[in-house]
Amino acid sequence: MLTAQARYQDPLEPIDSSEYAAQLAQFSMVEQQVMSNDLLTALMTQLGTSNMGQLAGVIGMEARTTSPVQFDGTPITVAPNPAAVADAVFLVAYDSNGVEVQRRSIPVSAEPIEWDGLDNSGHPLPSGTYSFGVESHVDGELLMLEPAEAYGRVTEARTQGGQSVLILEGGSMVLTSDVNGLREPRGEAMT
Repeated sequence: MLTAQARYQDPLEPIDSSEYAAQLAQFSMVEQQVMSNDLLTALMTQLGTSNMGQLAGVIGMEARTTSPVQFDGTPITVAPNPAAVADAVFLVAYDSNGVEVQRRSIPVSAEPIEWDGLDNSGHPLPSGTYSFGVESHVDGELLMLEPAEAYGRVTEARTQGGQSVLILEGGSMVLTSDVNGLREPRGEAMT
């Protein structure tokens, strides 16, 4: 472009040399920016591939998250975190539509509990994904409702939008940054 501009300039009004140098510097900066962008793209691709290799070891493990987890008749470990000042705490289970399907009183403790998936009549709830909440009450008044973490088995790891995502049994997606614990599946020894 600068060559064409110099070739076809008006001889009565030649290009100012300082203007020509400024345009040349701008083109050089654009070229450097394009090279920098290409290098950053290559680096991000390399980091994503490296991260995928690290995530491969997570597949088959159970991740602790507030995302919905799959219930297939096997009890689910839920980690409540009630308010310390509560005098009554309830674990609330929600189905995949967010509808409350069970409410049960639990101790005022952060110790993990096993949710057996039985309704209030003792009948098994249908297989599917469930999420959990913990209600903390003081003197009969709701003090706090927070999501409870539960363990779900990881079936896949992928990169989406530059972020690492785990897919749990049942199809729930969770960012790796939202996983607060990993463990071996219950009843299985990892080799």
